[in-house]
Amino acid sequence: MSEIYTVIVGILAVLAVSGLFVGVTNDAVNFLNSALGSKAASMRTILLVASVGIVIGVVTSSGMMEVARSGMFNPGLFTFHEVMMLYLGVMFANVILLGLYNSWGLPTSTTVSLIFCLLGSAVAVSVFKISNDPAVGAAALGDYINSSRAMGVVSAILLSVVIAFSCGSVVMYLSRLIFSFRYTKLFRHYGALWCGISLTAVVYFAVFKGLKSLLAGYAFVQLVEEHLPVALAVCWVVCSLLLFFIQCFKVNILRITILSGVFALSLAFAGNDLVNFIGVPVAGFDAYSFARASGNPQMLMEPLAENVPANLSILLAAGAVMIVALWASKEAILRVTKTELSLSTQGDDGQEQYTSSVFSRTLVRIALNINNGIERVVPAKIREAVGRRFEYEDVEHSGAPYDMIRATVNLTTSALLISLATSLKLPLSTTYVCFMVAMGSSLADRAWGRESAVYRISGVMTVVAGWFVTALGGFLISLIVGLVLIYGGTVATVVVTVLCGWILFQSRFSKKARARNAGEEEPNNESRSDIIAALGEEVGRTMECATKIYDRTLIAVLKENRKVLRDMVKESNDLFYQSRDRKYALLPTLKRLQSGDVNTAHYYVQMVDYLNEMTKALVHITRPAFEHIDNNHEGLSVEQTRDLMAINDDVESIYRRINMMLRDGDFTDIELVLSLRDQLFESIAEAIKSELTRINEAKSNTKASMLYLTILTETKNMVLQSRNLLKSQQYFLKHRSEKKWIK
Repeated sequence: MSEIYTVIVGILAVLAVSGLFVGVTNDAVNFLNSALGSKAASMRTILLVASVGIVIGVVTSSGMMEVARSGMFNPGLFTFHEVMMLYLGVMFANVILLGLYNSWGLPTSTTVSLIFCLLGSAVAVSVFKISNDPAVGAAALGDYINSSRAMGVVSAILLSVVIAFSCGSVVMYLSRLIFSFRYTKLFRHYGALWCGISLTAVVYFAVFKGLKSLLAGYAFVQLVEEHLPVALAVCWVVCSLLLFFIQCFKVNILRITILSGVFALSLAFAGNDLVNFIGVPVAGFDAYSFARASGNPQMLMEPLAENVPANLSILLAAGAVMIVALWASKEAILRVTKTELSLSTQGDDGQEQYTSSVFSRTLVRIALNINNGIERVVPAKIREAVGRRFEYEDVEHSGAPYDMIRATVNLTTSALLISLATSLKLPLSTTYVCFMVAMGSSLADRAWGRESAVYRISGVMTVVAGWFVTALGGFLISLIVGLVLIYGGTVATVVVTVLCGWILFQSRFSKKARARNAGEEEPNNESRSDIIAALGEEVGRTMECATKIYDRTLIAVLKENRKVLRDMVKESNDLFYQSRDRKYALLPTLKRLQSGDVNTAHYYVQMVDYLNEMTKALVHITRPAFEHIDNNHEGLSVEQTRDLMAINDDVESIYRRINMMLRDGDFTDIELVLSLRDQLFESIAEAIKSELTRINEAKSNTKASMLYLTILTETKNMVLQSRNLLKSQQYFLKHRSEKKWIK
């Protein structure tokens, strides 16, 4: 047997470890989001509970390995060489695909990734076989591929999205109607019964579904299955009494319920989804063992179709890697969970991470019309009573995106739905269920107000669309990689291996990636002084960047340098989006600032607004300038060039003094800046009059004139907002010094 196959088995093992790290980072969102979102416990405690669930779950995952061995293709029709190329193509495509989604901060389904990567690679190898056998036609492709499994997954996706969202909405609405946001008093009397239902669902899901393979054959388990309604009722009573007893000792039973849900879902994740990460490498190792034992590397892989239990030591080793990945990737996990938390956070004062779309706007209008129709039918007293149950109040005072009532609903509903699908033998993705339940509960909890509903719906549709793109992307990537490997032989295998290794290294270990990850970790507990200091630094940095961008833009326009203008557009856009993001985060920041000083908050509002308007004016200069040169329009005339260079010199003089004052905190020259600003505005007015005269005398090109006037107008706006920034900074420092003197 060629040594290349030993190397391939080694590559599969390395990719399995890498896949575990990438997959855990992506899928941990399923069982961590509710606990993290409600701050039910510390990150350390949550990860400890999840680690225990993973250890137990991996032991139960042996039966799922057949999906990779024979779930998507008929291994009896493929030789050992073809199967190894198939598996290698799957692993390359799978890890790259999940790495891309993690870098974008989007949750996706490793189940769909595995299924469609297997399908794409199997099609590639099948095409190779058909093309090399004239006696076999294209119609034989159906004999090689198990397409019914893929269609079942697609159907389950569509079904699970709708059902999970609907169930999450209904259960959350009823729960909030019962307890409201001021739930503490009522919860002391009836909370144990409500949490008992949740704990019963978790126990049934974890024990009788997650550990079904281990407990099969026991008389007690069979008795429970035969008398399921009675068993669930007894379990509910026992759990409720136990929780009521614990509650008597002033213990928050919501935390216990949430952590038990984390345990159940992490167990399900390890039991059901481990095949997504190591199923293909384990199947590849089995194929290698079969071929080596037979001594015939061209043998058909019929033994792969047999249901052989997975090696327990391999499963435990995979579980250990998953736990290490879970603890080592805490920051990356928080980055992925940020997407769901941002879409389900209570209140409308978050930043819009997604743009509005026609679909989301239409959907919101339809919902508003339906709501108006319901209000005309339902009596006013009932509407007011229901409305009071949904009046938000942070009784937990934890600063969490949502409370523990909703976290419990998310975990319980997800566990029940996954348990039901498992009992009905439906292929269901835990990612889809957990995410859509969370979205449904946030909608029912009135977290999606009119101010943010359009953006949140767009965000949900972006994530859902990303799941379907996962299927298409996984299939196409795996198909292409599989064709390259099967037709290219050893040389192609080496090249693709090196390329894939380089991509993975760049995505996880490069300086740029580390800087990006570090940059996305935003401080959640900034003090008032930290917020002000950060804004002061941002103002100084933005002003210096704006000075450079403005100067380089005008020079590039005069020289018709398209490359420089394109770079200036990018840099000005970055400045604008940074200031816009800070403006969208204004309200939650003000809540922290106003707790200390209203004048400080007033200063902050002014500075953020002026900064946003200044960067917007800069964008309105760079974009038209680039479009003018990019469309090969005629350049500026000699008179226009002369006027703009004079304006540029004046702007540079003003900005040099502004930057110096911001940097040193010395505002003695502020009146000089005001005088220079007035002189600049007079120069701009004269330049505009001169241009209008040239236009009347037909001495100026229309496109060039429009660009020239745009630059002058936006320059005036930019300098005006910059002067306002400086003035606000001076007032703020003066206010702070007076406050300290009074103290």
